[in-house]
Amino acid sequence: MRAIVNATPLIALALVDQLELLRQIFDQVMVPESVYTEVSGRGSERPGAEAIVRAKWLQIETPQTRPTIEPLLMGLDQGELDVLLLAQETRPDWVIIDERLGRRAARALGLPLKGTVGILLTAGLSDLRSKSDLLADLSQMMAKGIRLSPHLHQWLQEELERAGVN
Repeated sequence: MRAIVNATPLIALALVDQLELLRQIFDQVMVPESVYTEVSGRGSERPGAEAIVRAKWLQIETPQTRPTIEPLLMGLDQGELDVLLLAQETRPDWVIIDERLGRRAARALGLPLKGTVGILLTAGLSDLRSKSDLLADLSQMMAKGIRLSPHLHQWLQEELERAGVN
């Protein structure tokens, strides 16, 4: 399976030392060059940057398609736009993006969508992490400043219980 990942899921997973989940779930993990530059924090100490730079299995790609409209006019940043453009070019199994506007645009384009919490759920369903570890990961992400809807914690717990994840 192939995935294209935006900045926030990379940072969130790196902050809780779970970036490797992407490698365990997907055969190919693509990151647009603009997103990689944003999260790697060249010249700065961005959260999770060190783990992301060490993840040599991430495939850094540049979309070949150029937007016909300025991304800021659509409310998207360059990274979100590049995720969507690359997804349209490569048709991955999943586009992993958390930001509301980016998710809305991905849905409008008919792209298969997951977010960080969806990755945690997939890890639980794949027996890569226990339910308690995943819920702790989510709480830790939120404590470290990752903005996720508070109801997602309850949703993840219910989905893990429904699937019988221990």
